Amino acid sequence: MLTALETTAAPADRVLREYFRARRYAGSKDRAAVAERVFDCFRHAGSYAWRMNEASPRARVIASLLAEGADPADFFTGASYAPAALTKEEAAALAAPPRDPPLHVEGEFPAFLEPELTKAFGADLFAEMAAMQPRAPVGIRVNTLRTARETLVTALASEGFEATPTPHAATGLRLDGATTSKLSASGLFAAGHFEFQDEAAQICAALCDAKPGMRVLDYAAGAGGKALALAAAMNNKGEIVAHDIEAGRLAMIGPRAERAGVSIIRTTTSLPPVQYDLVLLDAPCSGTGTWRRQPELRVRFTPERLAQLVALQAKLIADASRFVAPGGRLVYATCSVLPCENDEHIAAFLGTHPEFAPVPVSDRETFFHASPRRTQTDGFFTAVLRRST
Repeated sequence: MLTALETTAAPADRVLREYFRARRYAGSKDRAAVAERVFDCFRHAGSYAWRMNEASPRARVIASLLAEGADPADFFTGASYAPAALTKEEAAALAAPPRDPPLHVEGEFPAFLEPELTKAFGADLFAEMAAMQPRAPVGIRVNTLRTARETLVTALASEGFEATPTPHAATGLRLDGATTSKLSASGLFAAGHFEFQDEAAQICAALCDAKPGMRVLDYAAGAGGKALALAAAMNNKGEIVAHDIEAGRLAMIGPRAERAGVSIIRTTTSLPPVQYDLVLLDAPCSGTGTWRRQPELRVRFTPERLAQLVALQAKLIADASRFVAPGGRLVYATCSVLPCENDEHIAAFLGTHPEFAPVPVSDRETFFHASPRRTQTDGFFTAVLRRST
């Protein structure tokens, strides 16, 4: 399972669901134990590999057993249905005293990202990475076209879900003990009363400052999560064009919009040369801000992939800017904490596009920077730029 997850781009939770769907003989406790082991091995991939002098999935599972106080030899026996017995090298690694790890191992991040993460966090790097370790709570956005936040809190409580209002996003709720799968089965979800969305993404949508009657372009809309948030902020009045090069992703927007009571979103894979009051570019990125939710990204990410993304982001922001009307706004966002995907892009863009200027997100910050430690949200970046001419 770990080997398969390292060679696919699909989210680990989705792969696990499909794996167990084909193996219905596995009981709920077995499924939970396997899933927990898989995510643990991704969350601690660096330190487990360091402990075993080897980064293979087998080595990380052995180290995970050791970390919880079990004897790996009791599980790696070579008996029927059991993994092969421990090798001499594995036994020697287990018997050796622990070594002091380098920062990237102790912080559980890829070694090649240390310069970027140091630029982002400085002396707080280790503390920021430690905050990326625990599992993230479930975040939802209240759909104000269907209900109010206080009403939804009460309704969720009647179904056994304890929801807490988010401190920053006015439409957010946080559920620490719930799971996405259980909430998805709720009648409240089916009725469009909420969507799954972390508070940081909701703050980004709020910073767009979308108003009823606006013409809005969601330039890389994907499955439409932020387009739906903007539609609610606009009270379903105006026009939102959701654009993406992948028609399959856009196909998800229609059913979601219908459930949410949204009728102003139009999807397209091609755009005429029309200008908009607001253009949102939620750019494809490293996902480093989502490591709490997708720890597999720590293992899959490569320098080559980062270089590809940085080049793509530079192209996309230049392309998206052409659709901003004079006086309009361009909002650039990522779920990344890396400066090369965020602040540095904006600095380079402003250097070649003098018609744009930043709109500070607060009295203290020009851009919005979020992280689990700073804001108790996913890692996120948002820059708001206004076009003068």
